[in-house]
Parts: sequence; structure tokens; C-alpha cells
Amino acid sequence: MESQSSAKFRNSAKIPENFILHSFDFQGKLNEAAHNWPQRRPESVLSPRISQFNQPVHFFTDILFFMLFSMTGYGRATGSYGDKSISVEIRAVNSKFPDIKMRLPGDYKDKELELRKIINDHADRGKIDMLLDVQSADGAAPVSLNESLFKGYHAVLSRLARELDIHQGDMLQAILRIPNVVASTNGSNMDSEEWQATLDTINRALDDLRAFRQVEGNRLQQELELRARNILKLLGSVEPFEKERFARLRDRIRNSMEEVIGKEKIDQNRFEQELLFYLEKMDITEEKVRLEQHSLYFITQLTDDDRPIGRTLNFISQEMGREINTLGAKAYDASLQRVVIQMKEELEKIKEQLANVL
Repeated sequence: MESQSSAKFRNSAKIPENFILHSFDFQGKLNEAAHNWPQRRPESVLSPRISQFNQPVHFFTDILFFMLFSMTGYGRATGSYGDKSISVEIRAVNSKFPDIKMRLPGDYKDKELELRKIINDHADRGKIDMLLDVQSADGAAPVSLNESLFKGYHAVLSRLARELDIHQGDMLQAILRIPNVVASTNGSNMDSEEWQATLDTINRALDDLRAFRQVEGNRLQQELELRARNILKLLGSVEPFEKERFARLRDRIRNSMEEVIGKEKIDQNRFEQELLFYLEKMDITEEKVRLEQHSLYFITQLTDDDRPIGRTLNFISQEMGREINTLGAKAYDASLQRVVIQMKEELEKIKEQLANVL
């Protein structure tokens, strides 16, 4: 049965009901990878099921909805209390660490720590900018002028202007811009019901932000799955090059030895021993197995339920990068190197997208 969250997403994203498909032909392999990672199993061989990634695979099953969130998002909500209108806007962009900036009316300054905790608990990582605006029905907020503070600033500035022979200019506007000269009078009148109405509006804006992040996260998920599957497809194309490079290495070493010491002086037993030494250094079975496990585990993590997985995916992509680099170092073959370069291109695209994953 379709979950309530999936139905909500389907309605908001206008996804037709018959769009959800169930074609996880390799789900068992994904579960196996999640169980074994990051254990190393040198005795394993590359799974023949990797060839399935050459065929289109549909990932839009019910369990995949809302599993990945983007750090980029926007949320907005409005509310009212009495004759006051409350407006909240929240913008989020990618950032490695939480970075919250708020623009609040003067009478809400004492609530900043509480608001910061609410936003941090709800929005997790990312650079968050929140604007809270509270206006009276006529669009104006009642204010008061601190006359004693104004007179003090005016007296001091006027005296300095006369002593230094400085043109006073528009001193009135300058003094009015000084903090605490003009202040809102709402602070002392804000009761618990008004604060609760403000909190309700902020929470609705945060919910709107989360919904935006979910839609963006779904797009990121599709892109990341595509890139991980491309790496697996490229990994499946490596095997034909392995046998060819072994044969070329054998011929190259033999020809070099014949040129240096002559064909008749070559000790076949010693030649075979040296050849085995080079073949052992060139063997990439372990790297292929580990890269396959990392890639499959990467895909399983994309479906993890309702928790930030950006850091986890980053760690897995680092492990994938290490194995790809080792494959390149052991390649000793131009054709295999080209495949490794294509893998690196796909991995770089993964890293670019992961910078925006929550």
C-alpha cells in the first residue's frame, strides 16, 4: 500500500498513479552489498549481475520517495494575530556546516536563541537565511523615540562639529539611524498567544522548506543513481581488456629480453617466475570487487529512510575514488586507462551533486 508521504508527494509533483514501478531486479545484490560493506573479500569475483546495469532500471518505487533531501530550498508562510500580519521567508543553500542568519523585528530579538534552535533542529545542515516580518493592519509598526538618547547624541555631535569646524549636514537622519534611538513598542505588549501564532507561522514555513528540499532531493537521487550505475557498467567492461594486457605484457617482456641477451640465453623457468611477479602486481580483482561493493552500497544508501545521508555518501564516494585510482595505477594498458578516466568523470559528477545533498 502506498504510504501517506508518497501520496502527498505524488499529488504535489503531479506524478501519475501508474508511474510507480517495481523492477528492482538486483535488490538482493544491493542488500548483500549493504551487509558486507566495507569488508574486503579478496576471494570474491566480480558479480556477473553487473551486466544488468547495461539495461534501463526503474528506481521509482514507493520506498524511494523522500529518501534524499537537497540542501537548497525555499519556504514561505503567512499568518495573523489580531490586527497584525506575520510573514516568514526561509532560504537555504548548500554549506558543510549549519549557518543560520535571521532578520527579526526588534521586539523578537530576545527570542533569537529559541528560534535558532528550532531552525537548526528542523533544517539540519546548510546556510539558512530567515526573514520574520510583523506588521500592523495599516502596514505600520508603532514606534517610540528615545528623546533623552537623541538629545545626548545631538549635543555631543553639535559640539564636535563647532569645535572642528565641520559642516553638520543632515544630522537628524544620522542620529535616527543610531541603534536604540528609535525602537518598536511591541515588545512589552507581545503575549504568549502572539508568540505562539508566530511559531506556528515559522513552523509552516519550515515545512514548506522541507517539501521543497524533498522535490529537489528526488532529482538529485535520480542523477546520483544514474552516475553510480554508469560506473558499474564501465566496471563490467573492464574484463575483456585484462586478458589482452597480460598477453601484450608477456610479448613485450620477451621481446625486450631477446633484444638484450638473445633468444637462446633466456631461462624459461626464470622468465615465467618474473612474469608471474608482474602479473601479480597488475591483478585488479580486489579493486574490482571493492569498487562493485562500494557502488552498490552507495545505491542502497540513497534509499535510507528519513535521515541526512550527505556525509555518508561522501565517505562512500571517497572509497570509490580510491579503488578507481588504484585501477588506473595498475592498468598498464591504454584501453583500460580510458575506461578508468570515464569512471573518474562519472565520480566527479557524483561529487558535484553530493555538495548539495543534506
